[in-house]
Amino acid sequence: MTENADGRRWWHGAVIYQLYVRSWRDSNDDGYGDLRGIIERLDYLSWLGVDAVWLSPTMPSPDEDWGYDVSDYTGVHPELGTLADLDELIDQAGQRGMRVLLDLVPNHTSSAHPWFADAASGREAEHRRYYVWADPRPDGGRPNNWLDFTGRPAWQWHDSGQYYLHNFLPGQPDLNWWEPAVHQEFARILEFWFERGVAGFRIDVANGLYKDAELRDNPPLDSDNPLEGVFGLRFVYNSNRPETHGVYRDWRKIAESYSPERLLLGETWVPDAQRLAAYYGDNDELQLGFNFPFALADLDPARLAAIVEQTLAALPPGGCPVWMGSNHDLGRFPSRWCGGDERKIRLALLVLATLPGTSVLYYGDEIGMTDVDVPAALRRDHATLDLEGGADRDRARTPMPWDGSPGSGFTGPGVTPWLPMADPPVSSVADQRDKPESPLSLCRRLLALRRTELGRGLADFENLA
Repeated sequence: MTENADGRRWWHGAVIYQLYVRSWRDSNDDGYGDLRGIIERLDYLSWLGVDAVWLSPTMPSPDEDWGYDVSDYTGVHPELGTLADLDELIDQAGQRGMRVLLDLVPNHTSSAHPWFADAASGREAEHRRYYVWADPRPDGGRPNNWLDFTGRPAWQWHDSGQYYLHNFLPGQPDLNWWEPAVHQEFARILEFWFERGVAGFRIDVANGLYKDAELRDNPPLDSDNPLEGVFGLRFVYNSNRPETHGVYRDWRKIAESYSPERLLLGETWVPDAQRLAAYYGDNDELQLGFNFPFALADLDPARLAAIVEQTLAALPPGGCPVWMGSNHDLGRFPSRWCGGDERKIRLALLVLATLPGTSVLYYGDEIGMTDVDVPAALRRDHATLDLEGGADRDRARTPMPWDGSPGSGFTGPGVTPWLPMADPPVSSVADQRDKPESPLSLCRRLLALRRTELGRGLADFENLA
């Protein structure tokens, strides 16, 4: 199905499955999940009943931030596969009625990207203006007081005689969206992937592109509320700038020049429904924006219901909300919301499946997969963010447990996976698939109910909390 009778698109009422590629299925026994491993498990996703798959970053990268530091926007990381593998994945998913979304990172590149290698060669370099450079203050200090999302100073000194901006790691220099050539580069990137059949993009740091042209100091926080830092409210001048909306109006035109079915889904770190709705524009910017206040709330009926009501009221007419409980940065809802209590996990799956709009499941949500305590010596995440007091993000990125065999069906016997499996082993897909009372069986029934009975529109919502 592509469009409802009332003109709504495929994502209205759809279920998008976020798949962390390195942790899904290792097809060649090297300990890392890969694209061919996804192809091997597409029948499972079809059986489960999802409508689209969002892949964690697949582009070449030195992996300081596991793909969110891109060194080539039109390739595939060799550890994950090839362009031909990705083409086959898109084709095979389409044969099963599923679409494929890629992760796109427009806020920054890797310092290993050829653009930055040229930019760093000198002030007169062709690509110098692709990035945000600034002279030191008269006293020799950093250009301003901006912090990156790890809580450290956001400026890195370079031996070319200036600082460059990084809102994340020093190896992730921020792009300069005031430069028209950057817009042209990303227009070509979008066109490259749309022409290969990609259904759309999840846009990383979607609210972060533009920075204040005057590089003014950020004001101090208004309160001791830690969520002010999480939602970027301390980043007044290096996040959520109004000029960013023009980028998405342009991208929406590019997407719809291919098909009205092409989707732009934003990672929109904003604290309330009004600021989230701004990224939908007048239904001419992003079609979907993640609702982080919902994801970060407790599993409290009154609190969640209030967020849903506020969101539905704020979105433009016909605007589609999107709900999630877990992702690769926040941790898993079975741990964060439910404390591993299977009754609460089943309740959370019910909530996510029946809310109006679009639902996003993180791989393993359907089996109630919980966070895994990864010992510090085995952690692979180099880019721990200033969330939840500096939480380790690897805990929500561990391999998918498919069965009870050695390697848990993720990799071969005797192969060490890139991150450790849960110990003791969690309940696997094989454990739950044929048990009617399991979270997996419930989730599958709910997705079928969502498709056949609840419809794909924006159903009426009644607050019973």
